[in-house]
Amino acid sequence: MGREDTASGAADKPFHADADGIAEEFRGAWHKHDVLVVSLCSSLSLIVYNSRLPAALCIAIHYLPGLGKIQDFRSSMLKNIRIVLVDTSHPGNIGATARAMKNMSLRQLHLVTPHHYPHHEATARASGADDLLNDARVAESLDAALTDCRLVVGTSARTRSVDWPVVTPREAAAKLVQEAKQGDVALIFGRERSGLTNSELDRCTFLVHIPTNEEYSSLNLAAAVQILAYEIHLAHYQTQADDLDGRRDLATADMLQGFHEHLAQALDDIGFTDPRQSQKLLRRLRSLFQRARPDKDEINILRGILSAMQGRKSMRR
Repeated sequence: MGREDTASGAADKPFHADADGIAEEFRGAWHKHDVLVVSLCSSLSLIVYNSRLPAALCIAIHYLPGLGKIQDFRSSMLKNIRIVLVDTSHPGNIGATARAMKNMSLRQLHLVTPHHYPHHEATARASGADDLLNDARVAESLDAALTDCRLVVGTSARTRSVDWPVVTPREAAAKLVQEAKQGDVALIFGRERSGLTNSELDRCTFLVHIPTNEEYSSLNLAAAVQILAYEIHLAHYQTQADDLDGRRDLATADMLQGFHEHLAQALDDIGFTDPRQSQKLLRRLRSLFQRARPDKDEINILRGILSAMQGRKSMRR
């Protein structure tokens, strides 16, 4: 039977049974973790196997009217990060910067004395990020653009005579994301030809330098923005993952010990282990699960699988 036949013949299973079960997984993950990654992955296999894409869309519409808020939730944590362009001469660079920012969920664009703005070339290079251009704030001075910022990071393409503290793009992104939880922060990009002046660098908490080919180190302004915006986006997601991991109800030491004892017994019951190698195998499996740091629900699931292997539970067909 082909995939088309499977899709057209799917009526032999009640739609509502699949939908309710999947939606219940979604709702549980939504309330427990604020994200749907785990339940989404476990449920998509069922949807794809049965070619039930329309059903999946119905589930999202009927059961999860707040699903579209996930991206808003992620983006809202980046709203305090300002990208500040100083004395930009080419309007196309402003538009390309807006595009790079929108790719990485950054919204605040501040322009200090741009040579040509608004400008049709900026709009053309934005390629759909017109909303960022429309919301961009034009300032008459760097001081005005940095009002209320608790952390200021300046970009520098060359070694300076003054010994400013310099960090890598990844380090700068981590600092910006961390400080942005408390208030506004700024990342400043200087002029296309000459960068930031010493007096402008004096306003910075520290500098960030993008390592490049020593024989050809020139980066386009928008390219530099894209690199650092990506690092900020990456740091933001890592922060979310760390926060989520900290909120997980991890299995306790006694639960893990009970699981490992159950695992050893189950492997022995099905004849998998070799007495000469069993201790080494069990030690490696213990190390694997220690690295995974399972939560209490996951341990219960694993022990349920082990019980089914041992015949203590009937396998559902």
